Amino acid sequence: MPKKYIVIGGVAGGMSAAARLRRLDEDAEIIVFERGEYVSFANCGLPYYIGDTIKERNKLLVQTPEALTARFRVDVRTRSEALSIDPAAHTVRVKDTLRDREYIETYDKLILSPGAEPVKPPIPGIDHPNIYTLWTLPDTDRIKAVVTHRKPRHAIVVGGGFVGLEMAENFHQLDIHVSVVEALDQVMTPLDFEMAALVHQHLRAKNVGLYLSDGVASFADVGGLVRLRLKSGREVTGDIVLLSIGVRPNSKLARDAGLTIGQWGGIVVNDYLQTSDPDIYAVGDAVEIFNPILRRKGQIPLAGPANKQGRMVADNIVQGNVKKYAGTMGTAVAKVFDMTVAATGANEKALAAANIPHTSTIIHPASHAGYYPNALQMAFKVIFSPDTGQLLGAQGVGYDGVDKRIDVIATALHFGAKIQDLQEIEHAYAPPYSAAKDPVNMAGFIGENILTGKVKVIAWDRVEAIMNSPERGDHVLIDTRTPEEVKLGTIPGAVNIPVDALRARLNEIPKDKKIIIFCRVGLRGYIAARILAQKGYAEVYNLSGGYLTYSAATEKPAISQTFDESIDTGMRQSQAAVPMRQQVVEVDACGLQCPGPVMKVKAEMDKLAAGDQLIVKSTDPGFYSDVGSWAKATGNQVVSLNMEKGIVQATIQKGAGEQRIAEPSHGNDKTIIVFDGDLDKAIASFIIANGALAMGRKVTLFFTFWGLTILRKERPIGGLGKNLIEKMFGWMLPRGSKKLGLSRMNMAGMGPLMIRGLMKSRNVDSLEEMIRLALDNGARIIACQMSMDLMGIRKEELIDGVEIGGVATYLECAEHADTNLFI
Repeated sequence: MPKKYIVIGGVAGGMSAAARLRRLDEDAEIIVFERGEYVSFANCGLPYYIGDTIKERNKLLVQTPEALTARFRVDVRTRSEALSIDPAAHTVRVKDTLRDREYIETYDKLILSPGAEPVKPPIPGIDHPNIYTLWTLPDTDRIKAVVTHRKPRHAIVVGGGFVGLEMAENFHQLDIHVSVVEALDQVMTPLDFEMAALVHQHLRAKNVGLYLSDGVASFADVGGLVRLRLKSGREVTGDIVLLSIGVRPNSKLARDAGLTIGQWGGIVVNDYLQTSDPDIYAVGDAVEIFNPILRRKGQIPLAGPANKQGRMVADNIVQGNVKKYAGTMGTAVAKVFDMTVAATGANEKALAAANIPHTSTIIHPASHAGYYPNALQMAFKVIFSPDTGQLLGAQGVGYDGVDKRIDVIATALHFGAKIQDLQEIEHAYAPPYSAAKDPVNMAGFIGENILTGKVKVIAWDRVEAIMNSPERGDHVLIDTRTPEEVKLGTIPGAVNIPVDALRARLNEIPKDKKIIIFCRVGLRGYIAARILAQKGYAEVYNLSGGYLTYSAATEKPAISQTFDESIDTGMRQSQAAVPMRQQVVEVDACGLQCPGPVMKVKAEMDKLAAGDQLIVKSTDPGFYSDVGSWAKATGNQVVSLNMEKGIVQATIQKGAGEQRIAEPSHGNDKTIIVFDGDLDKAIASFIIANGALAMGRKVTLFFTFWGLTILRKERPIGGLGKNLIEKMFGWMLPRGSKKLGLSRMNMAGMGPLMIRGLMKSRNVDSLEEMIRLALDNGARIIACQMSMDLMGIRKEELIDGVEIGGVATYLECAEHADTNLFI
């Protein structure tokens, strides 16, 4: 007698199982219940349809019910929701939502593939109509309609995972400004922090507002917009909000049927993907699956494993539990703007939580042979056992060739390889595709050196901890790069001894201390470490990943998170007036920090004639906004401005000699430089500012050095990775406007209290009320980026509404003012 199989849930796991069942059993009756309208669609392609990369909606439909019935003779019933299962009777109660009727179906074997659903925590205001989730095709249609017809200007993505960042990119592609809000201190949790830091740099270079370590406290409606109040007290407002903070398994049907549910809320299955009922199997996102690296079960919602599970379940049902599922390692890849981000196995955070000993190596190889054009650098991290070399995981971030290296490591992990085995893996090699020593081989070479004691490595966070602790005196930090490289940045306290001069300067290096060596990416550091080890130095450590990893992980974000289209808009509007160019000069300002790039631009522009063009490249994210301000203030014109692969490139055309742009300033804007941090001077600044605002004037306040203390938040912000000097500034400086003293008659703090008391008694707004009033009325408050860097003040420590800018940004405002005050 023919068997009857029921599959609950389509898409990846369910439809793979149904199709495989038919190929194994031509006579069986196969029914698929899908509560939605679509039984098989490409959910991983949904963000790219919204962003217009995928132009046609029907390309998202992998299979239709009609096609499945015609080819596989599968009875596909959409809009049919399984309400309950009776395992003892082998029946399923189903609701046909199209016809509004319920009925019972029997089965011999049942496959559960109900998937997962987006998490929507009980945050106040979360039901706002402009807050969306993205998981199904109807979700996609709703968001697509919004971006097509309402044309939002600012999108906020809550959650920095794979889907969240893919949507951030696609919103950006539609010329929608994007902010990403993430409760953790990093995006892309499969990565370790120092690898995610490279993604943070790239997002900021794309002008994405990035709010890390700051979850959502509430949502509120503001004239049809959504205002997010974050747990830090900051606020951010957008036209559309995408909630992408994770998914949870749809396990209610299984739970109600009495099947065993695991600690993560997913359906428990055995090695054959069989539930606690022998006639019911389960696959996909609803299942708690075994992780062979961490040796425990968890939730790993990925399409690839779900497809494989569906095929395997069909084999086990028809042939009698013939295949065991080895588990899911979590191999994943995502496109994040220009970057490829990929991971496999476990990261160091997960391994530490599972008490699994581990070590790692970080390298920054090129995507292919360096002498062949367009070789692009990547970051590649491999994690392994410090005792046996057993591979445990890998992560890659870069612009080209990342995915294939992670695939190689994933294959090696699957077959139980060790780090040493990577040395011998044979790759297809030609200069356009790889190097003779592929990055995978290089990771193997370094891993073998670590295991055999040829080199000791130290991680960036350990170096940071040592530099800010009493241990500092026991260590010597040596930068083995050239003096020219060191000028562009180094680790504070490091001594510069280039690797080629090391042997001649051994007398400068004490043997009774621990030596930490670093270069840009680790290669010269390794050579230096080998020299010292063979010269009798007992404890020499090479910084894993070099200064490139260290600087990314400890970077002080400088790009403003304020939504401001004025520079881009002004640039686009002025392009029609570009005169014919005469000469094009290219200049590389990469590695310079504000105001270095602008100063270099000025020096080169001074040499050019009117109509000539300067093409400049810079790795300073702040240059993206500063170059437009500088050009407008000097009578020059930004012809093009873009960010690609972490580099800002601007083309600037020299004007005819005017020192400011032709548009009138009306002669009544006001600019105020606030240099001092005294209470009376701060009050004076904002009295003047609010008076000008009341007269309808534009006001810009530029806070620099001690004036920055006025803008500090009262509460300290932790987890900013400050060094000792920066922490000392934080301890010594007043924390916010309420802690300011007077320039005269401070009287151990009594003076400020008296002034505030008098202001209150005479109904004069407090300083804090004045600041808020100025912001509400459109005052532009700019914190000097250079001063912040010198004093160790971070964006997160400043009150909401403050921009981060450079000298050029302020001077452009001053060019339009008839009053410029220095307080």
